[in-house]
Amino acid sequence: MDRTVPNSKFIPFLLFIPLIGFGQPGSMEGSLLKQRDSIHKQIESIRKTYPVAFNITRLPADELARQPICSPLEPIEPVISLASSKAGVSPELVRAVILQESAFDPCAVSPKGALGLMQLMPQTARQLGVSNPFDPKQNVEAGATLLRQLIDRYGGDLSLALSAYNAGPARVDRTGKVPDILETTNYVRNILSTLPMQ
Repeated sequence: MDRTVPNSKFIPFLLFIPLIGFGQPGSMEGSLLKQRDSIHKQIESIRKTYPVAFNITRLPADELARQPICSPLEPIEPVISLASSKAGVSPELVRAVILQESAFDPCAVSPKGALGLMQLMPQTARQLGVSNPFDPKQNVEAGATLLRQLIDRYGGDLSLALSAYNAGPARVDRTGKVPDILETTNYVRNILSTLPMQ
């Protein structure tokens, strides 16, 4: 018997050895891979559950390369925590809006031109002082600020504030209720269903 050839029953174990230690707590590579996998799972889950309300694309590669900051692997929780605190809204709300708007993809661009994690329209981004809507910090701070403005505008009615975030304040102002738009009604329902009971 040739002793230089490993016994076949040990091959799976030998193949596994290089993976030991990769992805362990404290490993940057493992952490980034876990975050990326989580993002992909969330995207697929939302696409399957809410195909009408969820319709984003990624920036074309050439445009993505021109953006100074657009990293889908940047840790987002500290950004959410700071932005929600500054705006006076709950981090759960900001997180739920980001999940619904972009599935945590800072490079997302909607067919209507909304940009980044919280899908800011270019005009709204400019009004809120955003110089780069693909910068997670700028985008989330502006989105959280916009949520605060809308919550105040509609007297604390979160359904109306979310409707205005999705469909625009003009439509909400005309009717004084959630607009009868499938995308908007799904949007409001999906976000409210993820928030803790008040």
